[in-house]
Amino acid sequence: MEEAQNKRDKDSILQLYNKVLPALAEHINQNLTEVIPLFHDYLLERLVDTWTKSPDASNETPISIENGNVQQMGLRLRLEGFQRAGVPPFDVTKDLLFKLMLTTYEVGPNKNNVWAEKQYYEAWTPRETEDIAQKWSEELIGEIMQRLESLT
Repeated sequence: MEEAQNKRDKDSILQLYNKVLPALAEHINQNLTEVIPLFHDYLLERLVDTWTKSPDASNETPISIENGNVQQMGLRLRLEGFQRAGVPPFDVTKDLLFKLMLTTYEVGPNKNNVWAEKQYYEAWTPRETEDIAQKWSEELIGEIMQRLESLT
């Protein structure tokens, strides 16, 4: 692939937003089928950070997928109102972050933990998708268990 074709741009960001994030969300939903009913409300949504500006970006260009200058995107899960007798209700929020650099992007639960680094347009294998979704789901379940232990 030519160097110019492997840079962050509108098409590479749309590919992640429209193909990779929904595939990960589908696997996450499957992994959490037993957890979701424990909460009153459940939301898993795609996010695009339109606030963080690249250090080399001009101030005149708005941050957007259309302009190909988004720095971060990902998934955000919100589980609200844990429902179990004897346990005060609580909420859980967890992100899966895609940190978009110029020629590659990093995937992890936050800016500091990187589980995978890929080049734009590099296809995700079904195994990679499942592995990231599984690791993320296990972390979420661990966080819920810690919350329960601290409340009981």
